[in-house]
Amino acid sequence: MPKDEADLAHFLSATPDDVPVQVLGVASNTLVRDGGVKGVVVRLGPAFGQIETDSLRVTAGAAALDKSVAKTAAKAGIAGLEFYAGVPGTIGGALRMNAGCYGGETKDVLVSAIALDRSGRRQVMDLAEMKYSYRHCGASKDLIFTQAVFEGTSDAPTDILARMDAITEKREASQPIREKTGGSTFKNPDGPRGAWQVIDAAGCRGLRVGGAQMSEQHCNFMINADGATAADLETLGETVRAKVLETQGVDLHWEVRRIGERL
Repeated sequence: MPKDEADLAHFLSATPDDVPVQVLGVASNTLVRDGGVKGVVVRLGPAFGQIETDSLRVTAGAAALDKSVAKTAAKAGIAGLEFYAGVPGTIGGALRMNAGCYGGETKDVLVSAIALDRSGRRQVMDLAEMKYSYRHCGASKDLIFTQAVFEGTSDAPTDILARMDAITEKREASQPIREKTGGSTFKNPDGPRGAWQVIDAAGCRGLRVGGAQMSEQHCNFMINADGATAADLETLGETVRAKVLETQGVDLHWEVRRIGERL
């Protein structure tokens, strides 16, 4: 846990290139395989969780919770970041996967991001350099994001907070957020049907492998229903992918990030 950006830069510069470095936020969209993670795992601490506003801009550390960023922006009368109220992660993860929901995503509000490369060098990247597409960031995977600047529009805090409440209510009504889940398992495919629709059509709602299950409430969510191993969860996901491809002709792609070693 680096105490600040300078500490992280020093660590990276002193760490041999052959030592793997993996960053974890709150791991809301991550499956850690049963064999664990080789090398070093970096967890960004409180120094990376600061949130500040200035006019219509919000500066947030990579460890700041997405929901906290949305709330801070709303209280300052900055609209456009409401969708972060429905993203259960941190800004670092949001930058890495162009996180979004309910009609908004990170690329819509990002001005710039600060990152450290594998040698500890600091980079300031504008939106174009992030090479965003749907749930994808084309920037180097070796970069560790430390901070981001967002820009919204002006609106009354009460109106912004009301829209955030609506997002929260919709999410709670449609998703198994009280279960042990990693969020949406697969990205929405191209075409008119969402991931949950093709999964449902393939007969995979409620499908189980070991202790892992596709949620009955929202079948694009895997849940740890009964002591599931990471292997159970990954096998369940791959089983769903195969069934959807076979019956629906759709090749689903993982949204949950899988890291570490299989046993």
